[in-house]
Amino acid sequence: MQVNWSSQALPVDHADAVLAGRVLTPQGPVPVIVRGGTVESVIAHAETTSDLFDMADPTAVSGEALCAVEDLGAAGSDARFQLLAPIDLQCVKAAGVTFAVSAIERVIEERARGDSAAASAIRAELEEKVGGGIRSVVPGSDDAARLKTALIDAGMWSQYLEVAIGPDAEVFTKTPVLSSIGWGGEVGVRSDSTWNNPEPEIVLVSDSRGRTIGATLGNDVNLRDFEGRSALLLGKAKDNNASCAIGPFVRLFDGGFTMDDVRSAELDLTIEGTEGYTLTGHSSMREISRDPEDLMRQAMSEHQYPDGFVLFLGTLFAPVQDRDEPGRGFTHKQGDVVSIRAARLGTLVNRVTTSKAAAPWAFGIRDLMRNLADRRRAAA
Repeated sequence: MQVNWSSQALPVDHADAVLAGRVLTPQGPVPVIVRGGTVESVIAHAETTSDLFDMADPTAVSGEALCAVEDLGAAGSDARFQLLAPIDLQCVKAAGVTFAVSAIERVIEERARGDSAAASAIRAELEEKVGGGIRSVVPGSDDAARLKTALIDAGMWSQYLEVAIGPDAEVFTKTPVLSSIGWGGEVGVRSDSTWNNPEPEIVLVSDSRGRTIGATLGNDVNLRDFEGRSALLLGKAKDNNASCAIGPFVRLFDGGFTMDDVRSAELDLTIEGTEGYTLTGHSSMREISRDPEDLMRQAMSEHQYPDGFVLFLGTLFAPVQDRDEPGRGFTHKQGDVVSIRAARLGTLVNRVTTSKAAAPWAFGIRDLMRNLADRRRAAA
């Protein structure tokens, strides 16, 4: 896919931001810092973004000028410098059902058994009976426990409501190390899925010590028909070739951008179809049911991440507008262009294809290690 870089991809205050990422050069991938419109290679200080984020102060690292930010192209393009997903060795984790709307939609999928045609009537019933209750309680609280008892008594309980209002968040592994798609790349949905959608989210980035060092944008593509048939199909619904997009850059925390800015972030989504179809959506992090720091703590409560990890925080977006047949809601079509924007994080843009048609994932951990070793020998 040919996507031209635009200044709109950068944060509105990019002149004051320190951005980190990865760029594919003719020699191989390099971690970069972006300041004032210049892309700096910092491979002399850190061979991977995992190393970069582990530094005491990644915002203080400077490197060798590589190119202007306008010279970056999408992976697979003919650009000399191609923008990759801004992470490499980090584990990719995701939290689900962290917004009331998404909780209701997951219950709808479950009750509809993945049949989009049945969703409309179920949605109206659930919204009337449980919508207000889910929005008003703090997960894990005494009020949430009482609501759970009432819903069980009413025959309305669901495994999705358990992670929506219970003490334990849903945290799962989204995709393998090094398989994420960056800005401009093609994002994939399974070719046998007929009910699916993007999930625009903020993604937090942690170093190996569990210190949250920044944030970026992500698209946690969701197959509603697969997960709706059975929650045990989560792996097939979530982890497929090209099914995870992250980028364009990680904005590093500093005096001008902190976790409070994540908590107050507003996300805008635009989907543009090849047939002229347009869908827009909005998500406010102020409506998240669990604090981002609590989700990070739960992700690492009994796990270590020696190369760091990233965590998708969940989405409020659950499209219900009909695209084709009345009552069947929204689903992707090949060629859809998905744009996810947050003013202080920039814009992540990807075109939709199938996981089979997307470029195969071919550059893994062994390839990265061999590439770095070859470059060390060449520099010796």
